[in-house]
Amino acid sequence: MIIVNLDVMMAKRKMSLNELSERVGITLANLSILKNNRAKAIRFSTLDAICRALDCQPSDILEYIPDTENEEKKDER
Repeated sequence: MIIVNLDVMMAKRKMSLNELSERVGITLANLSILKNNRAKAIRFSTLDAICRALDCQPSDILEYIPDTENEEKKDER
């Protein structure tokens, strides 16, 4: 499973969802879906824009967790 740590990176950069939305050109609704791990996919152009706005690497935002750990991670939430 891929986990989106967008909220962590935004906190590190002290950037609000509104500010990131404006910088990247994505609606708040779509950015919120991504931030809350409900997105099924992300375009590379979107990922590129987010990384540019947050001055980070894709690996700072996306994390892979094998399925065996996936169930444990869900239980923690």
